[in-house]
Amino acid sequence: MTSDPVLSIQAASKTFGSRRALDNVSLDVARGEMIALIGPSGSGKSTLLRSIDGLQTIDDGGAITAFGAPVQARGKVSREVRKARVRIGFIAQQFNLVGRLSLFSNVALGALGRVSTTRGLLGLWPRETREGAMAALARVGVADYAGQRANTLSGGQQQRGAIARALVQRAKVILADEPVASLDPVSARKVMEILRDLNQSDGLTVVVTLHQVDYALRYCDRVVALKAGQKVYDGPASGLTRDKLIDIYGPEFEDVFWEGAPQ
Repeated sequence: MTSDPVLSIQAASKTFGSRRALDNVSLDVARGEMIALIGPSGSGKSTLLRSIDGLQTIDDGGAITAFGAPVQARGKVSREVRKARVRIGFIAQQFNLVGRLSLFSNVALGALGRVSTTRGLLGLWPRETREGAMAALARVGVADYAGQRANTLSGGQQQRGAIARALVQRAKVILADEPVASLDPVSARKVMEILRDLNQSDGLTVVVTLHQVDYALRYCDRVVALKAGQKVYDGPASGLTRDKLIDIYGPEFEDVFWEGAPQ
């Protein structure tokens, strides 16, 4: 891993009415990192992730860049944001697959940045895209379901399809917003293992929001914690002691604390 920053968030704030979802958050992400964003519900995790991709504007005064190019500044999304999005794969909690299309077609849609929309809508994928889609499906372990409609697949299968789509997109950064929140424990572990393998074997940069603290500690080397929109921890997973986690989540966290967490 090198220290070259691929994402830079500078003094990002976001206000919804009287509520401040993000409060002066700054964060640099180096190439090849795998970072967990944790914190209580409503702490600003999803808002931050969506802001990095330009799906959510931040308030005037903050700025976000990706690969050295502006994503947004002065309260507006940059006109150059599409250049950044081509290199950023966004994986949502609810998969964002088109249910009536086959899993293969959903994954092939990741190539739309390189293939015309018309050809994509007609399913006239070039050989390179077809082969790439099948290779991506095999990589995440769901190639056998390529011809099946997406809405007939399990949540875990759909989420692996969403990851395969990001691979076809040739994303260099994967932003995963609660990718395992709606999955059973076995499927959730498989998705996290895939993300970790892509990070370690392919060098992809991964930023993942998680409610499951044990997954953050197990799969991510660096953890960033938000609380009430503010960054309250940024460091190695090994530094998240029991007392620090209770400070982040409140005293109730002690009752549900993962048995294997650091003391």
